Amino acid sequence: MDAFSHFLLAAAVTFIGCSIAVPLILSIGRIIGLYAVVQERRSQVYLLFGKVVGTLDEPGLHFLPAKLGPAAFLVNWLGKCHIVDLRLDQMYLRSQPVNSEEGAPMGIGIWYEMFVSDPVSFLFKNTDPRGSLSANVSNSTVRCLSNLPLAKMLVNRHVMSDTVR
Repeated sequence: MDAFSHFLLAAAVTFIGCSIAVPLILSIGRIIGLYAVVQERRSQVYLLFGKVVGTLDEPGLHFLPAKLGPAAFLVNWLGKCHIVDLRLDQMYLRSQPVNSEEGAPMGIGIWYEMFVSDPVSFLFKNTDPRGSLSANVSNSTVRCLSNLPLAKMLVNRHVMSDTVR
C-alpha cells in the first residue's frame, strides 16, 4: 500500500468515527444523565420520586452530577424532567365590562405581559397560573376603572392604563 491509500483509509475511518461514534457517545452520555443542554429562556426542573432535586435555568451545557449529585444518574430513568418556558408572553382580554360614572356600560380590552419567574412555583403551587393571572387582571381592571367619567374613558387611554398598573 502506498501513502495515498493509507491517507484515504485514515480519512474514511475518521469520517465514520466522527459521523457515527461521536453522536452515539454523546447520546449515551445524555441518556445516562451525564449532561444536559438548557435552551435560551427555558428552565429544566428535575423530579425524582416526587421531589424536586434540581432546577437548571441558565442556558448552556450543564454537567448534571455536579448540579444534581448522584441523583443525576437516576433522574432520566426513575424521575421526570419538566421543561418550563420562561419567555415573555402577551395576553389580550376582550370586552371587560366597566360602567362609567353616568352608568353607561363599556367593554374595555386589556393587553398584559407575563413571564415565569419561579419555575417550581409555576409547576406545583398553582393549578392554573395563567387563568388566575387573567382573573386578577380582569378584577383589578374592573375595580380601578369603574365609575370613571365617560369623557375620560373615551379620551384618556394613557391615564386609564396608568390607573390599572
